[in-house]
Amino acid sequence: MRKFDFGENFRKLNLDYLVKSMRLISVFFIFSLVASCDYFNVKKTSSEAILNEELKTFNWNDVDEYPSFSVCDSLVSNSEKQACFSEVLTSHILGFLQREMIIVTKDVNDTINLQFKLSEQGMLTLVDAKIDSLTIAEIPNLQQLITQSLDSLPKIFPASKHGQQVKTAFNLPIVINVE
Repeated sequence: MRKFDFGENFRKLNLDYLVKSMRLISVFFIFSLVASCDYFNVKKTSSEAILNEELKTFNWNDVDEYPSFSVCDSLVSNSEKQACFSEVLTSHILGFLQREMIIVTKDVNDTINLQFKLSEQGMLTLVDAKIDSLTIAEIPNLQQLITQSLDSLPKIFPASKHGQQVKTAFNLPIVINVE
């Protein structure tokens, strides 16, 4: 006579069910872990976004290298180059004005303040000229003459910031002395 044990068969069925359930739960757990993981989401950052972030950190009031003329290239420090640039520009404008036939009825001794803008390509433009009213009365076309003098300037090398040529704006005082 054979004894039939329901407990042993029940344990085998229960164990098979438990193994299959664990496999199903494991697969579900792994799938949910992979699906929620950010390691598989690649975030692309464009070069424009990186550039824009870096541009926000620049101090645009300070440049690595000031604008320059070729005669100033041999100088080492930025302050020397800046002084050389101002000196060359001032002497060029004053030399141009001396070659012009300026006739005055009264002596003119005035300091005018010129505001310039220099593009990334080295194009210099006069933005504004603060000239005393007495000087304008004696030399009404002074601002036009200064603008004309810029046409014959030697090549200007623009300022640079982190190796990139940048726009700059600056003031230049010039002493006008006509007798």
